[in-house]
Amino acid sequence: MPKHIYIDKKIPPYNKRIKVSSDKSLSIRTVLLASQAVGVSKISNLLESEDVLNTLKAIKKLGINYKKKKNYYEIYGYGLNGYNPKKNTVINAGNSGTLGRLILSLLIKTNKKIKLIGDKSLSKRDFSRVTKPLKLFGANIKSIKNSLPVTIQGTEFIRPINYVEHIGSAQIKTACCFAALNAPGTTIIRAKKSRNHTELLFKYLKIPIKIKSNKNFDLIEVKGLQQYNAFKYSIPGDISSSAFFIVLTLLSKNSKITIQNVNINESRIGLINILKMMNCKIIFKNKRIYNGEKTADIFIKSSQILKPINCPSSLNSSAIDEFLLIFLVAGVKTKGVSTFKELGELNKKESPRLNIAIKFLRMIGIKVVRNNDNIKIYGKTKIDLKKNYHIKNFLKDHRIFMMSCIAALTLGGKWKINDKDSINTSFPKFLNILKNLGANIN
Repeated sequence: MPKHIYIDKKIPPYNKRIKVSSDKSLSIRTVLLASQAVGVSKISNLLESEDVLNTLKAIKKLGINYKKKKNYYEIYGYGLNGYNPKKNTVINAGNSGTLGRLILSLLIKTNKKIKLIGDKSLSKRDFSRVTKPLKLFGANIKSIKNSLPVTIQGTEFIRPINYVEHIGSAQIKTACCFAALNAPGTTIIRAKKSRNHTELLFKYLKIPIKIKSNKNFDLIEVKGLQQYNAFKYSIPGDISSSAFFIVLTLLSKNSKITIQNVNINESRIGLINILKMMNCKIIFKNKRIYNGEKTADIFIKSSQILKPINCPSSLNSSAIDEFLLIFLVAGVKTKGVSTFKELGELNKKESPRLNIAIKFLRMIGIKVVRNNDNIKIYGKTKIDLKKNYHIKNFLKDHRIFMMSCIAALTLGGKWKINDKDSINTSFPKFLNILKNLGANIN
C-alpha cells in the first residue's frame, strides 16, 4: 500500500453533519485511571488509534486485563499498586508523549524494573520534564540525555511533593497528579494554566483533589493512597480532530458543516477563541455537561476575509495542538499582519512544528518574519496555487499531514503528501471523512 496521497482538485461545496474521532487525551487518561481503579470499568466510544491501543497494550503488560465488547471496553483493575508486571518488562509508547509520560507516573511504586521505549519521533522528545518530579517522589529513574529509553524502578518509600509546573504542560501536571495517587499525604502542585481533563476526572471519580484557581496558575492538592472504584465513561468527540474540518470549511467556498458531540472544554478551545477574535462566526449548539466536561455540536460555514490578530500568549496552551491551522488561516484568510508570541513549546512536539510551519507558509507564498519564538504572518487573501508541492515525512507527525491535506483541498495546486500512516496515531478515519465530504484523494 502506498504511504502517500495525491490531491490535485479543490474540495467542492458541501453541507454536512459529521462525527469525528473520540477525544485522545480523555481516552488515554480514562484507560490509565481504570487500570488502577477497583473493579471493572466500562469505557465506551474509546478512540481506537495507535496511541490508545498502545495504552491498552501497556496496561496489559502491567498485569491488567481488558476486553472489547460490542461498543465499549471493559478494564479489570485491582486498585492502587495493583500492577503485576513480569521481570524485564518493556513498554512501547509508540508515538505517544501522553502515554509515555503518564505511564511512568503510575509506576513509581512498582518493585520491578520497567523499561519504556518509543518510536524515532518520541525518542527525540524531552522526558526530563516528568522524570524530574517523579524522582522527587522517590522513584529510581535512569535515562540517557533525558530522552527514551527510560528505565524506572519504584520504591516503597514514596513521599508527597510540592512542585511548581511553569511550562503550562498538562502532561507534567497530570504526571504529578497520577504519581500522587500512590504517595502518602498530600501532594501540592502549582501549575501554569493548561488543559484540565485530569482534574475533572479526579472529581468525577471522587479522588480527593482541591483546586484553587488564579489568573495564571492553579494550586492543586491531591490526597494520596485513597482507593477509588471502577467507573463508566463515554468519550466525546475530539476538538483537535474537529479543528481540521472547522478550518477546511472556513477556507472552502459555499460550505457548511456541523460536527456532533465535541468536547468543548474551555482549556481546549483556544482555536475557537482565536478564530472568533478574527471575526469568524462559530456556533455551539446543544450544549451540555457530561461528568464535568462541556460538549456541544459545532456549526461553521465558509468565511470571507478575516481580521489579522495580535494573539495573546495566554491562549497558547489551549491552542497548542491547533497552531498549524491557525497560522494557515492567518496566512490565507486575513489582510494585514498577525503576530504570535512565545511559541517555543511547538518545537517540542512530534516534530519541530514551529520551524515546519514557517517553512510551509513560505512555500505557498506567505511572508513570515521570525524573532526567536515569536512570528509575524503577513496575510495574503488571493491565493490560487498552481505549482506542484511535495510534503515529505516529518517524524510521523499526524498534524503536519492533516494540515497539508486541508491546504491542498482549499488552495489549489498539485500535491503529493507523504506519511499517510501517521494519522493512525490519533485520527484513523480522517481521510474517509474527507472523501465523504466530496474530496478527491488518490
